Amino acid sequence: MKKCLPLLLLAVLCGGSLFAQTLISATLLGSRTKAQITSQFNLPLIQYGAKFYRLQYTSTAINGTLDTVSGLLAVPDNLNKVYPRLVYQHGTSGSKLDVPSYTATTGGEGTIGLLLAGLGYVTLAPDYLGLGVSKGFHPYVHAASEASVAMDMLRAAGQYALQNGIHTNEQLFITGYSQGGHAAMALHRAIEQDSTHEFTVTAAAPMSGPYSLSGVMRNLILTDAVYYYPAYIPNTALSFQTVYGNLFTQPSDIFRPAYAGVITQFYNGQISLTQLNAQLISLLTTNEGSSRPIKMLKEEVVQAIMNNPNHPINVALAKNDTYNNWVPEAPMRLFYCMADDQVPFENSIVARDTLTAVGAPNFQATDVNPTADHGGCVTPALTATVIFFLGFQQITTDVTDPLKEWQLTMSPNPASNNMTLQAIPVAGKFEIVDLRGRIVTSTAVRKGEHTLDVSALQNGVYMARFTAPGKAGWVEKLLIRR
Repeated sequence: MKKCLPLLLLAVLCGGSLFAQTLISATLLGSRTKAQITSQFNLPLIQYGAKFYRLQYTSTAINGTLDTVSGLLAVPDNLNKVYPRLVYQHGTSGSKLDVPSYTATTGGEGTIGLLLAGLGYVTLAPDYLGLGVSKGFHPYVHAASEASVAMDMLRAAGQYALQNGIHTNEQLFITGYSQGGHAAMALHRAIEQDSTHEFTVTAAAPMSGPYSLSGVMRNLILTDAVYYYPAYIPNTALSFQTVYGNLFTQPSDIFRPAYAGVITQFYNGQISLTQLNAQLISLLTTNEGSSRPIKMLKEEVVQAIMNNPNHPINVALAKNDTYNNWVPEAPMRLFYCMADDQVPFENSIVARDTLTAVGAPNFQATDVNPTADHGGCVTPALTATVIFFLGFQQITTDVTDPLKEWQLTMSPNPASNNMTLQAIPVAGKFEIVDLRGRIVTSTAVRKGEHTLDVSALQNGVYMARFTAPGKAGWVEKLLIRR
């Protein structure tokens, strides 16, 4: 009997795709030695070289259809060990290809994936909806899609790992910077609220994120302050119009004529976010004397937002605050810098006070450099995150090929009401996964034999898998037939 059935073969035998969220392709982008990564980051903690790939996989778009999305997968180069997984959520992209899976070799944010792989994490960095290979307008700071695209990448990367001898344990770390801090907190919350049957967060460290869209970020824009990142405002408004459909009919409904034209060009994909920001600063400086983003908005719109808590813009902003209605269970740290010029540090203070008040059990917020601006905060925040995660990280040594030593069997197959696992080599976890990638049964099993009731499962094809700490895992097709 086959000990491990590759997932691509399983998909063929099933007569179709294994998951609704499924792996489409994995393209090797390059590799770095331990010495190269150590030299690049000047960090003696590096233990491994890394190979890195662009994964393409399916995820659910804003309109509910399946879209092909992309992300960076960076893997330590020693495949004889079992590693934790780490999701890194990236910051605001200046253009469609300014994302991890396109910048890992060019000095962009994707290089952080190489750093983390060198530290011993199988690292996933999603490109987000609307960026990379994904179609449509990017739903900027939309918490739900930031979380869902990352969870779908975890599933797709799991498929790739099973196919290619990459061994991961149950640990899952989450971090991200700037927009990625917002996305990291959104992912952590989504997993603990809705997906604990599938993922367990080991520790999380959002960094310098705009967690308080309806408070801190809204107040920044509604004051007459000089701010040199005015493009964030239309990017957010266009995003939420794309998601919710009730903010405006066209950009000129809320933006003054002097600014609506260039904003519309950005919405139509004619210019990048970086180009939009430069043009808005120029226009604001010419028309208003300085870059004061409130001057882009029509006065009546400003008054409506200020005076009507139920205005669609206020409602959309509040829906995407990431710290509300949640008590984090996994250890969590917020790292920020008080002199941040893009994402005010008060975002972290509001999140800190809220999460502390609801009794988050293992939570702290730390100003890692009071004098650093947004760009200068990256290194101290990432350093603090690395040190924090190292206190939990577990890497175990894998035997050369444990699957050859395992005699685990599953019968009957097809099964109807009960099935029995025999010759279980060690205590571990047995799971049954449906064709959409959902875990429908998860059971702790001991060494020896275990009988499982499967009478509640509908007829069809499933994937059965057994995992144990420090082991590569066992996978086999399971048929339920009555």
